This record gives sequence, C-alpha cells and structure tokens, in this order.
Amino acid sequence: MKKEDKALIIEHIGAELANYSCVYLTTTSGLNAEKTSALRRACFGADIKMLCVKNTLLKKAFEASETDYSELYDLLHGETTLMLSNVGNAPAKLIKKFRDKKDTLPILKGAYVEETVYVGEEQLEALSNIKSKNELIADVVALLQSPAKNVVSALQSGATKLHGILETLSNKE
Repeated sequence: MKKEDKALIIEHIGAELANYSCVYLTTTSGLNAEKTSALRRACFGADIKMLCVKNTLLKKAFEASETDYSELYDLLHGETTLMLSNVGNAPAKLIKKFRDKKDTLPILKGAYVEETVYVGEEQLEALSNIKSKNELIADVVALLQSPAKNVVSALQSGATKLHGILETLSNKE
C-alpha cells in the first residue's frame, strides 16, 4: 500500500473517531461471512459504525487524535474491528445480544467510553449496564419532579379533606 493511501485511510479513521464519543475494540475473526453480515446489519440498525482496520493505521489515527487513547495501544494486536457509537452502552448490548445465539464472537478487547478506558472481555457486563447520557438526564429530571409532585398531591388531598369537613358541617345544621 502506498504511503499516500495509508495517509488517506488514517485521515478517514481519524475523522470517524472525531464523530463518535465511544470506541470499542473487538475481535471478529472466526465469524463466517453470513454471521459477519448479520453483525454489520445489527450495527447499522443500532446506529453503530463498524470498521475493520489495520492495527498500525488505527494506532496512527489514535495518535493524531485530540483524545488520549494511549491506554488502548496495548490492545492493538491480532485482528481488530472498531465499533463506534455516541451511546456508551449500545455496542456492549449489541455484542451481548449477538452472542445470545451461542456465539463467543465478537470478543471485546477494550473500550473508550465517556473518557474512561475499559480493558478486557470481563468488562462487557459493566459496559452494558452503563447508563447513556439521555438515560441519566431522564433520571435526574424524574428525581427533581418527584418532590414537586408530592407537594401538589399533598395540597390536593388537603383541599379535599377541607372540602369534606366544610360539607359535613354545613349538612349538620
């Protein structure tokens, strides 16, 4: 491969890395063509970008990036498939769902999610349980609304009690 072609590929990978906040490094070697196509379709449906890349070119793209991916350099050996997403837990959930069909692939090498590095297959469960930014915002909004709902409910029940007492007193006379 010519040096100019490599530079273009590195630039393309760098542009893709800049567009996504979460980077997963996986191994998909061993999947046949049918299963690889199924994985690509599943990634497309979940809004995950899947790229098979050469380790040396990916490392150069990591180095050129503004984000510090240095903790992932040791994982760049063997075959590497890159999964990119803006939702932190989406690739992990996809990998787990894909494996439910009694596959052991894809294998998680590591991930860079929300400025945190996760290394190793054993981190898959933790990654799939991470809440996305939108889920966290929804939780905070629900927590903030809860006290207000309680106050409104208490005021409404108090008004109902007061109305009942006044009606009882008026009926006595």
